[in-house]
Amino acid sequence: MSLPHCTPLNGSRILVTGGAGFIGSQVVKTLTAAGARVRIADLRAVAPPAGGEIMVGDIRDAAFRDRIVTEDLDGVVHLAAATSVLGSIADPAGVYELNVAATAALLEQARVRDVRRFVLASTNAVVGDGPGTRFDETCALAPLTPYGASKAATEMLMSAYAGSYGMLTCALRLTNVYGPGMGLKDSFVPRLMRAALDRGRVQIYGDGMQQRDLVHVADVAQGLVTAWTNGVTGPLVIGAGHSVTVLDLVAAARAATGVDIEIDHIEQKAGEMRAVVVDISRARSLGYEPAVGLEEGMAGVWHSFRARSARPAIVPTPVSFERMADERRTAAAA
Repeated sequence: MSLPHCTPLNGSRILVTGGAGFIGSQVVKTLTAAGARVRIADLRAVAPPAGGEIMVGDIRDAAFRDRIVTEDLDGVVHLAAATSVLGSIADPAGVYELNVAATAALLEQARVRDVRRFVLASTNAVVGDGPGTRFDETCALAPLTPYGASKAATEMLMSAYAGSYGMLTCALRLTNVYGPGMGLKDSFVPRLMRAALDRGRVQIYGDGMQQRDLVHVADVAQGLVTAWTNGVTGPLVIGAGHSVTVLDLVAAARAATGVDIEIDHIEQKAGEMRAVVVDISRARSLGYEPAVGLEEGMAGVWHSFRARSARPAIVPTPVSFERMADERRTAAAA
């Protein structure tokens, strides 16, 4: 099937791998609201979207890939992946199998079935620590971990399929994604929420002055729609467009939860990026604009965690911003 440069979503048939997951569920919701008919492929069953369907299986299985990639599709949104940076260091072979080998096979299946559009959830981790400036789409690939390397490899595969077969391939380089529905994740924001629920402590790697760009999952889904409707090829950076420190995140979590979350500083892990500061100018030029601020976003995550835990609301206690200031001064002096 041939695709024009810009394809409207209304009536499009789109396969979303990992569509039952944290990011995937929001993407499916947003695509469906925009008029697409979505086929979810995931390891677990969920209610199918309006006008769509759910197919349960493993994308590493050739027979399952044969079932989910059919000639009537207008494109694939590939979200299924191993996403833990530290997990990739512990099991690089497993990350390669899922993130590279299975993605390569899925991309080839799309080519064989003449499904010419393929959008991948990539990461800013493909560029490593970079040149010390803002990361944009022109930064050279220089990953620091097997996870980042696996995404860099798939970006190169997609570039090859675009060059050799004329497919419209786009890699969304996402920053740190957060939002409601991330209760099963083990990234820093969920750890903060679990610490607030349990009146526990949270560990911070190093001094806590690492910079991160936190982008809300709803903004990620809108960024994907922006890329799709504009026929974007190649990498596209999707983030909030401004960065905060890890200590800032702790302060935001304390404010959202009303719990004075205690922190412990531990040794920094290998492969961790010191600063993630991205330039979203290209996405903005196409109409993308992040809409959910950190305060609003963290409040939504807290509401989601409380609802999932089915616990009574925690009575807020005064948040010690004075102690946070002391922690900042200590970190800066270290």
